[in-house]
Amino acid sequence: MKHIFTIFTFLVSALVFSQEWQTTFEKSSELATQKSVPLMLVFAGSDWCAPCIKLDRQIWQSKEFIGYSKENLVLYKADFPRKKANKLTREIEQKNEELAERFNPRGFFPLVVLIDNEGNSLGNLGYKNVSPQEYISDIKKLQ
Repeated sequence: MKHIFTIFTFLVSALVFSQEWQTTFEKSSELATQKSVPLMLVFAGSDWCAPCIKLDRQIWQSKEFIGYSKENLVLYKADFPRKKANKLTREIEQKNEELAERFNPRGFFPLVVLIDNEGNSLGNLGYKNVSPQEYISDIKKLQ
């Protein structure tokens, strides 16, 4: 019984603090328009880019960012993994490459781009070794 309670508690906390990263850019754009909030597009190399991994652990997974993003952003990650085990479908790879051509032509990783409901870039950020509150403040400045 004790193990069941522990598992239940873990699952509930995972749901409460889970992020709402969208699965497609199109869905992200539609949702951002519906909610009247910016879309945050993150270019990442999830299995090879050390700053991308740090940004994920220090900022994206923080309680502060999760709480802020739920009300103020729609999230989409254009991932570019290199390991065979993490390979994306060809369709997703192609969509991410198209997004990179438009919003990240210089190929910076990580690159965080805020996009308005018209599809225009409001500005971008990279990795910063700052607190989640400071990073959120930088995002707010772009809005």
